[in-house]
Amino acid sequence: MAERNKDNLVDELVDYDPLGSDPALQAALARAQAQAWLPGLQQHARTVGSAAFAQWADQANRHPPQLQQWDARGRRIDQVEFHPAWHQVLAHYRAQQLIDMPFAGAPEDAASGRWTAWAAGFYLHGQAEAGSLCPATMTTAAIPVLRKEPALWAQIARGISSAQHDARDAPVTDKTALWVGMGMTEKQGGSDVRSNTTVAYPLDAAGGGRGAAYRLQGHKWFYSVPMADAHLVVARMASSAQDAQALQAPLACFWVPRWRPDGRRNSVLVQRLKDKVGNRSNASSEVLFDDAYGLLVGEEGRGIATIMEMATITRLCCVLGSSALLRQASVQALWSARHRQAFGAALAEQPLMQSVLADLALESEAALLLAMQLAQAFEDSSTPAQTTALAWQRIMTPAAKFWVCKRAIACSAEAMEMLGGNGYIESSALARIYREAPVNSIWEGSGNVMCLDVLKALQREPALRDALWQDLQRMAADDLAIAQALQRLHSQWQAMAQDAWAQQAQARQWVQQLVLVVQAGLMRQHAAPAHADAFVASRLGPHACLGVLGASPLAKAQISAILSASLQLQK
Repeated sequence: MAERNKDNLVDELVDYDPLGSDPALQAALARAQAQAWLPGLQQHARTVGSAAFAQWADQANRHPPQLQQWDARGRRIDQVEFHPAWHQVLAHYRAQQLIDMPFAGAPEDAASGRWTAWAAGFYLHGQAEAGSLCPATMTTAAIPVLRKEPALWAQIARGISSAQHDARDAPVTDKTALWVGMGMTEKQGGSDVRSNTTVAYPLDAAGGGRGAAYRLQGHKWFYSVPMADAHLVVARMASSAQDAQALQAPLACFWVPRWRPDGRRNSVLVQRLKDKVGNRSNASSEVLFDDAYGLLVGEEGRGIATIMEMATITRLCCVLGSSALLRQASVQALWSARHRQAFGAALAEQPLMQSVLADLALESEAALLLAMQLAQAFEDSSTPAQTTALAWQRIMTPAAKFWVCKRAIACSAEAMEMLGGNGYIESSALARIYREAPVNSIWEGSGNVMCLDVLKALQREPALRDALWQDLQRMAADDLAIAQALQRLHSQWQAMAQDAWAQQAQARQWVQQLVLVVQAGLMRQHAAPAHADAFVASRLGPHACLGVLGASPLAKAQISAILSASLQLQK
């Protein structure tokens, strides 16, 4: 490195092992007894950490998708063309069999760890290229919903779980691998899906019903991954135009393929691709349904409940994706600081820079521990610990999405600043991370929606609320500072419960404190003592500072221990 850095310039870290250099991730896999998946994850890590994969990621983001609405003879085709690097990235993800790992349980002889193994694979991939996690997320999240439709599932199961990427634009029956998207957001409603105006009419005059065919009319303001082989779409089931206009028809969920069963293109007309701040490798679109073909999925009038089963998993993916961005920002900042000289010493040896780097590393580790705890809760939801696991799923998943996704935005900006001007140019990996970070905070419900969902779960499901409190009390039993913070949190909740206005107005502050208490408990359980001590003191103590990194009261010995353990490289 000395010869390469004689000009005091530091390139991004590539050709490294993001699993082997991450002790916290290795420990999480060991706790979950996910050893059966470890060989595959190790190979996956070496690939996504390679210079070749970094080049694919750069090319896929530097050459964003392009919409071709018409062919050379004027026929409507609505095709989105991607750079070949996009398909190479997707093909690698497919090859890891991550799409259905949480549900298929392969390897077949593994009794536990499938959710944590999947989360680790997702987390590793997201450190290298985040846009491709959008189709991966939605396809995985659709599986529990689609499995409840036996006739449809029989046709698509093999394509969903395929380890071979198929980039062709062709009918579902002709494809060897399938991707699934979502279509909920409309311009007049945003997160308020109940205000949707898209309408579905039964094709059969005798009526519809579960699994029946419908024709959809309307629009979607954000239609993720328009080249997916099918989308799950929320629309109103109307028997007449009058019902539809009055918004009296119940909402339902529909399977809307790109191609009709008769081999014609479906009437899902892509109006434009969204010119997004980040997430540029991935296509997001605005579409019109012009009597588009769709099949009813789930029960009539249960569209919100059906799609929310999918959204619970996609929100977990947002937490994992933001944790991945946090980790990569931390890795690149620490790598650069170790090798760049300033004021007579390496940046990583400067006390103030050490404070910033250690704070960033703590934020990353705490985010990872929370994300892996949630992944384990999804696996435990079918065990005797079901009630506690469901409490973590339904209460802590939206809480984690609110906090971790926002921290990724602030921390990626701080990491970019550590590289100075070199971090602020488009060719920098940290510039891409910075632009990517806000999407997880917005997609699948903004921060306010997440906080309101936490309140709703606490109010409507007292059994889950009580199970979570009990679990948190167990976690805090051996740490007075965490126990006191938990008690303050509980007292504030009781006070807020008496005032509906205050409960909503204070929701962000309360949910933030909830996540910090949970992260502190997880750090105390699973992190090295120096890391846990530093996190508790800097996030829950009397001198806690969450405004900027590096302003937390960390001791010299704590900082040294954190920085030496956070990135363990062989190179």
